[in-house]
Amino acid sequence: MTKLIAEIGWNFLGNINLAKEMISAAKESGADYAKFQTWSTKDLVKGPWHKDNRINLYKKAELSEDDHFELNEFCKKKKIIFLTSVFNKKYLKFLKRLKLKTIKVASMEITNIELLKEMNKIYKNIIISTGASKIDEVKKVFNYIDKKKCTLMHCVSAYPTPAENINLPRIEILKKICKRVGYSGHLVGISDALGSLEYDPIYIEKHFTIDKKLPGRDNQLAILPNEMKILSKYIKEYKKIQKNKGSNYQKIEKEVRLNYRNRWSNFA
Repeated sequence: MTKLIAEIGWNFLGNINLAKEMISAAKESGADYAKFQTWSTKDLVKGPWHKDNRINLYKKAELSEDDHFELNEFCKKKKIIFLTSVFNKKYLKFLKRLKLKTIKVASMEITNIELLKEMNKIYKNIIISTGASKIDEVKKVFNYIDKKKCTLMHCVSAYPTPAENINLPRIEILKKICKRVGYSGHLVGISDALGSLEYDPIYIEKHFTIDKKLPGRDNQLAILPNEMKILSKYIKEYKKIQKNKGSNYQKIEKEVRLNYRNRWSNFA
């Protein structure tokens, strides 16, 4: 069955209690993973984020090593899996102590060869987003990572992504490269996630929040707990509703067939 990843990312803006609220809400809404991001603003190269307010948000939302351990333990308590995207190989050293089985590579790090090599040494399950990537770049991943460990995630790196740009058929192209493929979506709402089920994804990832009014773009495009619940319920029922029961009536319809047909008199 498709697993659901609630991408909390840095939506909690450094408030660990709020992060825990989001983890709890993700679990209650049917998510299998609560995902965060592992980076340090000390390693951020100069860019437009230094000229607008984003750098201040990044600093506020940065997770310390202790925060990682605290949130991982809280996830264990809530019986949801802690997951994180890593942006620099040096962070893998302390993350090893969390004893995670699964790790994620964000789309922008798909060409980070040293990171990929190091991950391949440590982790049994590596999820790689493919947003803003050429297919040749995606194929080169397997020069550094064992294909048997990998799940490629179809992703369009536009925030938010308009419906006409979601491009779900690309999943079939990725399946020719790697058997295990999932979907990481940035459409506002869950229509894209529901549509992706046609392609039998290993994972579906959506940005998740408990309040769209919180600061930051990711909170605005994220889905809310009620939407996650609908998505989770649909995933659980999807295989069942596709089951072929033939062209004739079913056993469960027998009572209606026998007792309710023609039960209204044709006479006044």
